[in-house]
Amino acid sequence: MKKMVIKGWKNGEEIDIEASNLFLGSADFLRPDNMDQVNEMFDEYLGRGGNALDTAEHYRHSEPAIGAWIEATGRRDELVIFTKGCHPKREARDVKRVNAACIREDIEHSLATMHTDHVEMFALHRDDPAVPVSEIMEELNRQIECGHIYAAGVSNWELPRIIEANEYAAAHGLHPLTFNSPNLSLAKPMGPRWPGCVSASDEMVAWHKENDIALVSWSSQAGGFFSGRFTRDHCDDQEIRDCFYNDENWERYDRCIELAEKKGKSPIQMALAWVLNQPFNIAAVIGPEKISELDSSIEGSDIELTPAEVAYLNLEVENCD
Repeated sequence: MKKMVIKGWKNGEEIDIEASNLFLGSADFLRPDNMDQVNEMFDEYLGRGGNALDTAEHYRHSEPAIGAWIEATGRRDELVIFTKGCHPKREARDVKRVNAACIREDIEHSLATMHTDHVEMFALHRDDPAVPVSEIMEELNRQIECGHIYAAGVSNWELPRIIEANEYAAAHGLHPLTFNSPNLSLAKPMGPRWPGCVSASDEMVAWHKENDIALVSWSSQAGGFFSGRFTRDHCDDQEIRDCFYNDENWERYDRCIELAEKKGKSPIQMALAWVLNQPFNIAAVIGPEKISELDSSIEGSDIELTPAEVAYLNLEVENCD
């Protein structure tokens, strides 16, 4: 499996965190009451060259399952763990939690739950523009300096806030944010899939091309939009309909089918390949529930697309010959 590199710091020294370009996401199977399937999926994923797990304090079941797996196998050193914190609590969704105290609280909770003394990557799961970036960056740097995290990033932040945070870090001699985790998929959402979510705009994509900041895309396969489960006339998932059902996305789907037939692949593999063939440091979070789905994603991650094919799939050009 191909690798991507995230800049981090350990014991005061700059390090390169090498993560597979497919992050295994916290799908429904990842629960401590389902460890047989967890063991099977993790064994297959690690055996195929993967090493990066995507989780969050907010996900409830995934971090306890990861902790149980680490305790049972002793294979912590094989993992790059990417977790997120400071999401509103489920019982108080309107109460924002992006501040220094919540950063400390959620990191400490995640470390204890996963039976580890550090995570390689930690991101703010949401933003609160009312909180100065100074408070956020100072606390993230304290967490790096004490060794709880090696790299700090953000998820679902708008580009101006990311730039502001890194400008503050540069001005004050702090470690910057070194990765960003928005949604980026071939199917373009018509609005936030969930409250507070951010999809990468054209401006954000251009910024990633120009800067050495890794992008880890969540919902990289657009919730299965390209899987064949949905058609123009049939959708049994209102969330997917509200988010992705428009003429442009169906044209992208048609073009995926066209290229997939030429390459002997599936449309959903082509959609994943589109994400991973962006011309910058990028990885995709996947959420397989079955080994066959994992194997399909791994095969999709190996597809090489030309720049013309990438542009064609995204409706930027009329042909890719």
